[in-house]
Amino acid sequence: MKLLLKNANCFIVNKLEARDVLIEGDKITRISPTITDDTAHIIDCKQHLLAPGFIDLHIHLREPGGEQKETIQSGTKAAARGGFTTVASMPNTSPVPDDKASVQRLLKTISDTAVVRVLPYAAITKGLQGLELSSMEVLAKENIFAFTDDGVGIQTSDMMLRAMKEAAKYNKAIVAHCEDNSILYDGVVHQGEVSERLNLPGIPSTCESVQIARDVLLAEQANCHYHVCHVSTKESVRVIRDAKRAGIHVTAEVTPHHLLLNEEDILTDDPDFKMNPPLRGKEDQAALLDGLLDGTLDFIATDHAPHTKKEKAVGFRNAPFGIVGLETAFPLLYTYLVKTKKLTLEQLIGFLTKEPANAFDLPYGKIAENEVADLVLINLDKQETIDKKDFVSKSSNTPFHNWDVTGIPLLTIAAGKIVYEA
Repeated sequence: MKLLLKNANCFIVNKLEARDVLIEGDKITRISPTITDDTAHIIDCKQHLLAPGFIDLHIHLREPGGEQKETIQSGTKAAARGGFTTVASMPNTSPVPDDKASVQRLLKTISDTAVVRVLPYAAITKGLQGLELSSMEVLAKENIFAFTDDGVGIQTSDMMLRAMKEAAKYNKAIVAHCEDNSILYDGVVHQGEVSERLNLPGIPSTCESVQIARDVLLAEQANCHYHVCHVSTKESVRVIRDAKRAGIHVTAEVTPHHLLLNEEDILTDDPDFKMNPPLRGKEDQAALLDGLLDGTLDFIATDHAPHTKKEKAVGFRNAPFGIVGLETAFPLLYTYLVKTKKLTLEQLIGFLTKEPANAFDLPYGKIAENEVADLVLINLDKQETIDKKDFVSKSSNTPFHNWDVTGIPLLTIAAGKIVYEA
């Protein structure tokens, strides 16, 4: 089937151009000011923004084992609604994808049910327990994206160094959730103003930053690509900046919620504001945006982490960490960063497309002839109020309910197929 996208305001090589785009099969075959093809299905883009399909390299799909929260099908439908055409799924599932059989079962489910491209992570350690390395040589041959124990930090330097050396052999990245359990102190919120006001145990900033400092030196020794998940503190930004200046192969991501919120936004004991790492102070929030703008932080990832209403209905102390984010990411970032002139539209699109692709050498994130047809059409003028009851995701745990946003995805095309249409 051919698709002809007419009258698009097309984002090509960092600038907007009026273009028609012809898609044949899964590829873009022609881009031109005017294209005529009577054999194609024509979509009038009405001068709306046509951007590369977004890439999110940190999401949780929960399947297998947590299907009451999310499935691969429901999560990828939520991704499509948000304009994401490539997502990378974390391995904290049951069973954990830590051997050949579990990874092959996961890949089969992805093939059968996903509506956008899913790049699955495999576990660094068996069962995410941090005690024994997974069979990384075997797993690296099974089309996994990278290795991570996301959700828990690798606690010993020995285990992390051995993992990095193994991953480097097979040209795979080590992707790290950085959290030193010895100084976690059973915290549920940032150690600061809100922990004192709500009388909740706090998580110090150093819980994150000290592991990053350790790991960048280990990555230098192992000659491994080391990627830091969901950076949240100013100290972490400083460590990563210094590591990059030293020539260490480190990349890092930041979430929309850490860019848009800080601990002062937590007014009550509302577990929809409970995420890990937690919302930090104003200085941390400012440092994250500065780090994104100066290249210390490479791209934006949502850390989409669905939970059931029942799980989240028990207060900060007992509720699980995590919020959903796939369906709200672009409108929130466009409204509260681009329209407030903290980022340009070109920068935002880059942080959601070419920058994650560049960081992991992926062949996606651009609009060009003979490239895969991953595209999202966005009405930058359309306004909506976020309503968690309308989510495509099976879960609705968001702190952004009732926020007014502008810039709504209308159409998502993944590998040449329409996977979402408003």
